[in-house]
Amino acid sequence: MRRLWIAFAPYIVMSVVHVGALAVGSDALAGPTKLALMPLLALAVVWGARGTTWTTVHTLLVAAIGLSWIGDGAATFLPWLPTVPMMLLFFGLAHLCYIALFWRFLAVRRIPPWAVVYAAWWGVLLAVLWSHLGGLVIAVAVYGLVLGGTAVAASRCDPLIVWGGAFFLASDSILAFRLFLPEAMPDWTSPAVMLTYCLGQGLIAAGVLVTTRVRRPAEVVA
Repeated sequence: MRRLWIAFAPYIVMSVVHVGALAVGSDALAGPTKLALMPLLALAVVWGARGTTWTTVHTLLVAAIGLSWIGDGAATFLPWLPTVPMMLLFFGLAHLCYIALFWRFLAVRRIPPWAVVYAAWWGVLLAVLWSHLGGLVIAVAVYGLVLGGTAVAASRCDPLIVWGGAFFLASDSILAFRLFLPEAMPDWTSPAVMLTYCLGQGLIAAGVLVTTRVRRPAEVVA
């Protein structure tokens, strides 16, 4: 655990700085710190995995983090393409990596009964936003399915991953309302999006590393 705290320290510090920049309205600081988050998280994973065998689990985790980074920086990396569809695409691919990771390699239990709340979440989200989505109805509906799928798959794993999946879903839910119902969202929801996002991604990564250290290598590779 001491190694994990050391590995995640730069990510935690950058997350605090980024969320703080959003809270005080410092766009000049918020932009570059956002793009630094996922590389620092990937570095934490690599550092935290030292002393264990690198497996498919680690590769899927780093792939999900990398795809999330492209989603975070879609406006910067792909300025000639529409930002929101590119965000949905790359985060959708990241969630598919997470679903495969949780479901295939890290599950320790069956889906708990309480996970039905995620199905209810998907239905309510679409019902509220439907008339505001325009041409993105299908894309948002599909993205909602994979996002909910990540949360459901996470519910089968270590508690750190369970909470990570829940915070990730909360982050994207707040973001969806900020994108499609901006007039209904107060200013504090901007840092709330990134606070829950940083918590979600960080808890997932930490949970994966903890699980791979606790379980036998054969159990996480099979």
